[in-house]
Amino acid sequence: MLKRTDTDAVAAFIKVAERMSFRAAAADLGVSPSAVSQMVKALETNLGTALLSRTTRSVGLTEAGMIFLEQARPALENLEACFTTLRIYSGRPSGTLRLNASRGVIPFLLDPLREFCEAYPGIEVELFAEDGLSDIAANGFDAGIRLGERIQPDMVAVRLSPSFRFIVAGSPSYFAQNPKPEHPNDLGDHRCIRFRLGTSGKIINWTFRDGKRTYEVAVKGPMILNDTPAMVAAALKGLGLIYVAEPVIEERLSSGRLVSVVDDCAIESPGLFLYYPKRNSLLPKLRVFVEFARARGRQRESFVSRAT
Repeated sequence: MLKRTDTDAVAAFIKVAERMSFRAAAADLGVSPSAVSQMVKALETNLGTALLSRTTRSVGLTEAGMIFLEQARPALENLEACFTTLRIYSGRPSGTLRLNASRGVIPFLLDPLREFCEAYPGIEVELFAEDGLSDIAANGFDAGIRLGERIQPDMVAVRLSPSFRFIVAGSPSYFAQNPKPEHPNDLGDHRCIRFRLGTSGKIINWTFRDGKRTYEVAVKGPMILNDTPAMVAAALKGLGLIYVAEPVIEERLSSGRLVSVVDDCAIESPGLFLYYPKRNSLLPKLRVFVEFARARGRQRESFVSRAT
């Protein structure tokens, strides 16, 4: 493993090779000629070969020295560039902020992310849509956005929305041909559009509550989809009932294009949260995003916006 003393010695050797003088190299480095000589000797001992040929009047490169210089100089320049870039990066928010979010959440993030990109032009946001619960650290993401009940307890969580319900809804044209269910148990007699997770292949359960107790209802129907907007579009066409987070269809409910049923049995989710490993909080790009999300949430009661 390369130590700090090794990199200092390599830098000293390169400077001597460039100036062909220990004294001139020492002046450039701001150290004594004896210190430069000792570092170069230590490097040669470590490598097991002489890099410089010395006389009382001149300094020259050995064959091994020429080979080493050819490879060490660009390597040291790259290393110095890395340190310089990191110092700049640490001082101001920049780089790519990689976020992992459920597909159905994406439309609600576009407005706040547009505002964030305008506020921090040095940060590029990569938004990866994935319905499963991804290991964000293992997959190289800075943070994820999921429902609160799905976040692991060892993650730092920042609220992005108020709590909301998961409801059952259908179109007026569907209910013109089918009676409205009065209880979740009635759903077995209805055409239901189900949702399959793309990662695990699991079909999402339709879950309801009875007081403090929650229970699942087995449903069937003509379609299984793995995309929330497509599922909503299918419901609008009258293909069947859907089970979805209420904010996703809020405007359709307000306009009457969709009608909710069995609302008294709807379960409530804690809401959407940004989550990330604690060590990621040191990243300037994530730190300013968290601050932005909290500020926007205070101003509007929610970080996320309505989908259009």
